[in-house]
Amino acid sequence: MKNVIYAALVLLVFASCEKSNKIAFVNNGTLINDYQEKKDLEARYQLKEEAFRKRADSISQAFQAEALKAQKEAQRIAKSNRKKAEELMVGLQQKQQKLQQQMQTEQQKITKEFQSEIDSVIVTVKDFVKNYGKTNSYDYILGTSDAAATIMYGAEQGDLTQTILDALNAGYKKE
Repeated sequence: MKNVIYAALVLLVFASCEKSNKIAFVNNGTLINDYQEKKDLEARYQLKEEAFRKRADSISQAFQAEALKAQKEAQRIAKSNRKKAEELMVGLQQKQQKLQQQMQTEQQKITKEFQSEIDSVIVTVKDFVKNYGKTNSYDYILGTSDAAATIMYGAEQGDLTQTILDALNAGYKKE
C-alpha cells in the first residue's frame, strides 16, 4: 500500500512539472491577402495585365483591318486567279495563328511570373511566422482559413493574425 502511495505521489510530481505548450493560431487567408507586399504585387501585375490587354486589342484591331482588306482583295482577284486568292487567305490564317500563339505565350509568361512572385511572398510569410514563433517562445502556431478550417475554435487571445500582419507590414515598409 505504501508503494502505491509513493508511486501516485511520484506521478503527481511529474505531472505537475510538465510544461504546458504555448499555442496560438493565425488565419492564413487574412495574413496573406492583407499583407501589403501581396497587395502591391497584385497591383503591379494588374497594370501588366491591362497593358497586355490594350496591346492585344490594338494588334487584334490592326489584324482585323488587314483581314478585311485581304478578304476584299481575295474577292477581287478570285474572279481571275482563284489560286492566288486562296494563297492570300491561307497566309492570312497563318498570320492569325502566329499572332494568337504570341499572345498566348506572353499571357502565360505573365501568369508564370506572377505565380512565382506570389509563391515567394507565401514563403516570406511562412518564414516570418516561424521566426515569430521561435522568438516569442511558441511551441506551435497553427494556421487556418475559410477554405480549410483546421481550427474550429480558438480563444481570441490565441489569434496572432493581426499582430503578425502588423509586424509583417511594418517590416515590408522598411525595405
